[in-house]
Amino acid sequence: MVDPRHSVLSISRQCELLGLSRSVFYSQPAKADGENLRLMEVIDRTYLRYPFFGTRRMTEVLKEQRYKVNRKRIKRLYQLMGLQAIGPKPNMSKPMRGHKVYPYLLRSLEIERVNQVWATDLTYIPMPKGFMYLMAVIDLHSRKVISWGVSNSMDTDFCCSVLNEALLAGKPEIFNTDQGSQFTSDAFTDALKKHEIRISMDGKGRATDNIFVERLWRSLKYEYLYLKRPETCRELCKGLEECFLFFNQERLHQSLGYKTPESIYSTLKVAA
Repeated sequence: MVDPRHSVLSISRQCELLGLSRSVFYSQPAKADGENLRLMEVIDRTYLRYPFFGTRRMTEVLKEQRYKVNRKRIKRLYQLMGLQAIGPKPNMSKPMRGHKVYPYLLRSLEIERVNQVWATDLTYIPMPKGFMYLMAVIDLHSRKVISWGVSNSMDTDFCCSVLNEALLAGKPEIFNTDQGSQFTSDAFTDALKKHEIRISMDGKGRATDNIFVERLWRSLKYEYLYLKRPETCRELCKGLEECFLFFNQERLHQSLGYKTPESIYSTLKVAA
């Protein structure tokens, strides 16, 4: 890992060799008190199993587990974690005021080739002394993770950096997001328009519109985060790098004819 006392290699060069950004090296998880962190982890685990749970039902579930909570507190934690219940309900990911919301273009669309549709989302990552956010861009036909990044905030600059990294690998015909303020911002949508990419946005409160990314989060959390328990941001990034390499290059998908996302993406991209 990065050693600040290294006599030859600078921190920048060490980060470059490890595939980490300097911002990750210096970043710290967002802070939260111990009780809220425990609640957030319980909420996260419960939400992965029952993504249709809104704040009312989640509050009752936590009360049954003897947590002293009320709905107002759970609403704050849902907003902090970026969660929303599946279904036609008010959305926790609100668009930036004054910014355009684009139509959902994937309904009834047959996704039959790579780089036809990419999608992205953010998810909450629990840490021992706080939390981080993870963003990933995936190709919906091959299920390949094109790019990813972690940050202690869900700000627009972070989201744009992950998007721009993905666009170095190619470009989709359609890019799908939710209606969060990061994705409805001028900076994010202008980057897509610059590359002549059609913009698609999930319907309000409908996490199923981005179901492939939701499945990625579920696999990632149950197969890595809840088992390995990374202690630091650098350890988290190293573990995520290994996970996404495994997902892309080794994991066989039944829906892909028991092939890997990388094999499907690379073969069809060359053919195209």
